[in-house]
Order: sequence, then C-alpha cells, then structure tokens
Amino acid sequence: MRDGSGATAQLAEWVHGMQTATLDAAVAHQVSRLVLDCLGAAIAGSATEVAGAVRDLVAGMYPGDHATVIGGGRASAAGAALANGTAAHALDIDDGYTPGSVHPGAPTVPAVLAAAQHTGATAETVLRAVATAVEVTCRVARSAHPATREAGFHNTALAGVLGAAAGVSVVLGLDRAQVASALGVAGSHSGGLFEFLGSGAEVKRLHAGKAARDGLLSAHFARLGVTGPATVLEGTNGYFRAFAGGAWRPAALLDGLGEHWALRDTYVKVHACCRHLHGAIDALLDLRAEHDLGEVTAVRVETYAIAAGHAHTTFDSHLDAQMSLPYAVAVTLLDGQAGLAQFDAAHRASPAVAELAALVEVVAEAGLDARYPAERPARVTVHRAGRPPLRREIGQPRGEPSRPLADDELTAKFRLLADPVVGPDRAARMAATVWAFDDDVLSELSDEQEGKSR
Repeated sequence: MRDGSGATAQLAEWVHGMQTATLDAAVAHQVSRLVLDCLGAAIAGSATEVAGAVRDLVAGMYPGDHATVIGGGRASAAGAALANGTAAHALDIDDGYTPGSVHPGAPTVPAVLAAAQHTGATAETVLRAVATAVEVTCRVARSAHPATREAGFHNTALAGVLGAAAGVSVVLGLDRAQVASALGVAGSHSGGLFEFLGSGAEVKRLHAGKAARDGLLSAHFARLGVTGPATVLEGTNGYFRAFAGGAWRPAALLDGLGEHWALRDTYVKVHACCRHLHGAIDALLDLRAEHDLGEVTAVRVETYAIAAGHAHTTFDSHLDAQMSLPYAVAVTLLDGQAGLAQFDAAHRASPAVAELAALVEVVAEAGLDARYPAERPARVTVHRAGRPPLRREIGQPRGEPSRPLADDELTAKFRLLADPVVGPDRAARMAATVWAFDDDVLSELSDEQEGKSR
C-alpha cells in the first residue's frame, strides 16, 4: 500500500514469513559478510574504555549465562546484546547503509546472536534472523532519511531497535500478532539524539548497544503477551510522524520486500571514522598516489550539507576526531591512511595535524547536496606552494556496492581488527567458521570469550 496504511501489519507479515523462508545464495553470503564485519568491529571495539564500562555495568546489573560478552564473561541475553552492540559501534568501523545513513549491523547482529545463544537456535535460523533484522533496519531508516537526521535523530538507534526486534522475533518463532507487538513495543524504545556531534560524548557508542538490548527485550515482551500498537510506524502518533514529521516514503519501506534486498547494498568501512568523511579521504588518497603534493597551503572540501556539518576543528576526544573532516584530511595527507592508529591520542595532540587541519575549508555545495543520499560525493581541491592546484571528485567512497571490498579484503579487515585482541590463530578460525556459517558459529563465539578471559 503506497499510501502507508497498514505498513506495520505488512512489515510484521513479512517478518513472520522469514521464519520459514529460504534465502538465496547471494543473500546468505551477504549475511556472512555482515556478521564477520560486525564481529571484527566488536572484537576491536571491546578494548575501548566505553565498551569496558558497559561490560562492568552488565556484569553487575545483567548477570546470567545466556550469552557471550565479547571481551570476557557471560551475561543475560539482554546484557550481552547491550555490551556487544556497544563494542561493535565503539570504533566507528562498522558497516553502514547510505540511503538510510544508518549502521544496521551493530544494533542487530549482537541482539540476534545473543538470542540465538540463549535459545540454542540453528545457524539457518541465525541467517534468517540477521537477514530480517538488517533488512528492516535499512528499510525503516531509508524511508524517512534525511528527515529523521534533520530532526536531530541518530538513525542507528532510531531504526536499529525495530530491526533488532524483528530479528529476535524470528529467533523466538513469534506468531504474526506477536511480531506486530514486538515492533509496536520497539517503537516506544526508539531514540538517540545527534547532539553528541562536536561534543565528544561517548553516548553515540551506546546507541547501538541500547537498540540491540531494547529490540531483544521488545520481542520477549511480545512473546509474554505485552502488546504494542499495530500502527506503530504509520499511526498519527507513530514512528514516522514523531521522528520525521510525517515525511516518509512508504514505497521505500514496503516495495520489493524479500525480492530486492536492501542489505545487499550495505557498505564496508575502509577508514576508521564517520562515513561522511570517506569521500574526501578517498579523493586525497587518489591524489597522493598520483602526485607529489609538496607543500600544501590549503585544502577545500566541497560536499553535501550533512557531511559539511562535520567541519569542526576541535578534536580532543576520539569521537570528535572521527567526526571531523579537517582532522581526517590532515591525517590522510600526513600518513596516507585514516586507520585506527590515525585517531589515537598522539595524532590528536600532534601540532602537525592541527596545523594542516587549520588549512582545510569545508563547504556545502548545492550540486553535490542534490546527489545525497543516493551518493556521498566529495570534491577536494589541494592547493600547493608554487604549483597548480589538484582536484579530485569522488561519487561514492570505497566499500559501497559500486566499489565493493572482495571477500578476501573483508577477511583481511577482520584479521586486522581481531588479531591484536584474540590472536592470529583464533581470529583465523573465527573467520573460517563465519564463512562456513554452520552450527559451529555460536559455539565458536562462546569459545572466543574463553580465549579472551585467559
């Protein structure tokens, strides 16, 4: 129904049908990629202070033996989802979906895995549940973006909780009415403000963990008979009216469900920072590879409006650096990369980084803005002492479906993230198990916890 009436019921019907659906090979393979990328991000992110703080809270407030907490220990399923979702988003190296400006893996994969460990679900069920969770997150986010972002909301937390509820509903085998209630309950858990931008507030990392936990709980509430509104998405006081002012596109939510998979259009991050910065980084890397830049006197970055909003030049915190276009330009020019190391305390305190960042001008350009969110374009002009300026435009950053990472490149990224934390042998076994995606996946994750605790 293109007018959006009955949108929640239609989505719930599809989610219920996913309990017995057969995934085609391409979709199943993409789910393996999503799980591997999310686990790599979570393993690396588990070493951060914010992930450690959440683990400490979970140990005291969410005790249990339902599921693995990456970084050590076990907890209730809700606690594991909270801890692992936070860890997966802690370094901003997790997957994303450009049309919805959302990170779909971090709020959903940890919820599904925790529920699956708790219930002893099969690998086939996990595949279906992750596919469901990510698809719902992407579709809900893209239906109202950029209206939701312009209203000040973070789509990862906003849409992610609905995706998590949908995925866990598949694991729990909820009936149609219960699935609708799970979505209805999850709608009341949607939230997440973008006010963290430029403030260094680590609450951004919690957005994914909160969505994972609350989505899991929403499905369990529904299983126990707690009802949610059957019009939570399209209703007068529903999700799209509350968070997008009613500016949403029903076709983007409902058309082609189960046929045209949004999850196949998710991206993999190559650089360890906000996706809005990646086009400019890629442009600079191209120029750096082709030219001797010499003495850089100024850099002009033209891009779409939302990306141009990341122009702050104060980056005392890790998050502020990850959200700053001038900072990303500076470290890319200096180091030829923008990996995890480039956002550490030493780089943030470097006078050379600060001097270069001060030379960067960021401008919102109307023509580029018109191409967003279908693309994330950036045009970079590097001015050099005594030489003509250099210019490069990027339509889509590397890692998008039009510029994908091959499977071996994705494995290399996983190893780069996981090897220092769990060791090369363990990381290699985990990667092989995820690619195979048999029933050893969940036990492998449990063993990963034991290896890290020793």
